[in-house]
Amino acid sequence: MPRLSHPVSRPPRYGSKGVNAVRMGLGWQAAQRKGFLAKLAGPRDIDLDASALLFAGEQLADVAFFQHLTSDDGSVRHLGDNLTGGSGAGGDDEVILVDLGRVPAHIDQIVLTVNSFTGQTFAEVQNAFCRLVDENTGQELARYTLSGGGTHTAQIMAKLYRGTGGWQLKAIGEPAAGRTFQDLLPTIVGHL
Repeated sequence: MPRLSHPVSRPPRYGSKGVNAVRMGLGWQAAQRKGFLAKLAGPRDIDLDASALLFAGEQLADVAFFQHLTSDDGSVRHLGDNLTGGSGAGGDDEVILVDLGRVPAHIDQIVLTVNSFTGQTFAEVQNAFCRLVDENTGQELARYTLSGGGTHTAQIMAKLYRGTGGWQLKAIGEPAAGRTFQDLLPTIVGHL
């Protein structure tokens, strides 16, 4: 099961007086294959994908992911698809930036997810993590360790939502099954 390395003890406030830009970072490395011949071939390529789903109530209104890098309004940007990982030990292989000041008023929740597009479970991935960072200060707000995460292929990481006084963060960390964000929608609905 994914582990939350340092939970958010008090939800940070976002908006004009607080955090106004959030970065979701995802990093991983392929696990070494087992057996003599497998070791000669090297690690299997593993393609993890980060996605940001923008909701108006319980309706999916927009998404930023590897095939649609920028939300229609420009408030959420995926910085590009990494098909093999590589950093894992600390650097982000995929990044999504959320400019909270530009999110349209009808969007009240942004759900952040990770899935294994190539179908490997998190048990087959090394040094995998997903984190949320205050883009302006670099302060890490939440971090999940995904490696050794069992037989699931996805995780509902967190959601940003409009609360009293501005945007709030809720760390979720629920394991799920699916190769794409569309596969995760039934699980996500329970968190809206």
